[in-house]
Amino acid sequence: MVKLFLLFLLLFGSIFADELVFENQEDMLTQKIKSFIDEKLYENNKEFINIIFSPPSDFYVNDRVDPVKVASTLKDNGLLKLYFNTPQELNLHFKTSGAPLFFVKIMSDSLRNIGYYRYVTTASNLNSSEFTWSISLNSEYATDPLVLQRELRKSGCDIIDIKRNSSTEWVYVVDMGTGFLNVPSLENEVEFKLKRSLYAHWLNVSQIQELRIVSSPRNNWYPYIAYYDSSLHLLQVIKKDSKEYQLSLSIPRFAKYIKVSDIYTLKNIKDELSLYPTGTR
Repeated sequence: MVKLFLLFLLLFGSIFADELVFENQEDMLTQKIKSFIDEKLYENNKEFINIIFSPPSDFYVNDRVDPVKVASTLKDNGLLKLYFNTPQELNLHFKTSGAPLFFVKIMSDSLRNIGYYRYVTTASNLNSSEFTWSISLNSEYATDPLVLQRELRKSGCDIIDIKRNSSTEWVYVVDMGTGFLNVPSLENEVEFKLKRSLYAHWLNVSQIQELRIVSSPRNNWYPYIAYYDSSLHLLQVIKKDSKEYQLSLSIPRFAKYIKVSDIYTLKNIKDELSLYPTGTR
């Protein structure tokens, strides 16, 4: 009889625990939904929200709410407005536990690729647990979380949380544990062309040992070459205060990335640079 009673308690406890976990999951999801829209909008559309967020388990990843999927679902169903009636000052805060310079490079490249060119850094803060980079820009719309997520994933990063302080102020928490620069990789004896650009050229040189750069006769190239490791720590800089048409480089042992630019202005590079990588490592 005692054994039967204990078995009943265990079974009941297990069912209760499962229900409690489910309820907590629903609470977490509800809290995240409410963080994107105001209370009145939520209450007026509660039944509709329950439908579009069913089943709740579809909105979890590794026991956490998927903030991008929640925001996108609200947006696609007309409950989250990202466009403004007139251009507004948009404030974005990006947080990570990764290397600050590496993070800013990945974020700035991603923002440029989704059309954000003119922004200013308003703050940056590094403490023992995280780094925060804040920017401000004038825009007619808030950042679409799904668009930003897709771009960040090209660099091995993932948005793990989003906080909407207001329609014009958003906080993104980004996991960059497997992050990398989404740039071309040079391979042994595979020629590569660098075309005219407004921005410095970044390349992955982790697979090669030597690199010869040949400049077009139409260029007035004063080389600026910088090597970085996998976390974007600066390893070496080469500057030439003379016009060069050919440059031979030995890639440093721990270099993963190279930046190719001009010490004065990229306008000096009117035509392409031809790259000839050799060696493997």
